[in-house]
Amino acid sequence: MRIVHLLGIAGVESHEHPDARQWAKRLEWPMLLVALWILLQWYLEETQEITPLLARVADWLVWFAFFTETTLLSALVRNKREYLLRNWMNLVIIIGGFPFFWQFAPLVGLLRSFRLLLVLMLLARLSKSVRKLLSRHQLGTTLAVALVTMVLSGIIISRIDPSIGTIWDGMWWAWVTMATVGYGDVVPHSGAGRLFGSLLILFGVVLLSMLTANLAAFFIGGDVEKMEQEEHEADLQLKEISARLDRIERLLEQRNTQDS
Repeated sequence: MRIVHLLGIAGVESHEHPDARQWAKRLEWPMLLVALWILLQWYLEETQEITPLLARVADWLVWFAFFTETTLLSALVRNKREYLLRNWMNLVIIIGGFPFFWQFAPLVGLLRSFRLLLVLMLLARLSKSVRKLLSRHQLGTTLAVALVTMVLSGIIISRIDPSIGTIWDGMWWAWVTMATVGYGDVVPHSGAGRLFGSLLILFGVVLLSMLTANLAAFFIGGDVEKMEQEEHEADLQLKEISARLDRIERLLEQRNTQDS
């Protein structure tokens, strides 16, 4: 048994019904947005920048998202008992995170903090999809190079140009320069800073072209994979039909032999 089964976050298995696997894939990113909203709502509640009424409505929407996902996938999978057992954390989240209980519970603060567990479970369940996304066509490598370049360039420009005082201003200038946007709110004034900026612009054009190409290849590759999957399913159906025809032919031959 894999660790995801023990944690109750196995999701829909690869041998399950195609509709269940397709809907599980469709719901991955919406549920990731739910996880990000949980973090944002927790911050807004801690800083008291959200009204209790709005927070209560958001609690119900988050709970309803989990309830809908679990109900829909449970209805589509072939083995419902196996799916619920391997995703027992969903049931814990739905029952323990029911907002109606919070107004009567003495440990309401603890129960509301229980929502942070949702974020960990969602990120753990989606980490495989995120890694697969970033590994396609070197997209993750390109983004990592862009991030490292931005940080290092921000540190360097803040040291060689006095007009850019902080590292944060330097990283903002590096990001804007690499993206060839050029807002002009932070600019180097020294000769060394302008020379470094010119080199960064050239590197940014190349990096931006690579990122655009990787994104285009990713979207095109997704369509190609979908077509290949459809062709594979069609081949399986043809093989099944062929096997059935062979069985029918053998039965007909046996019947003809018996009649003769």
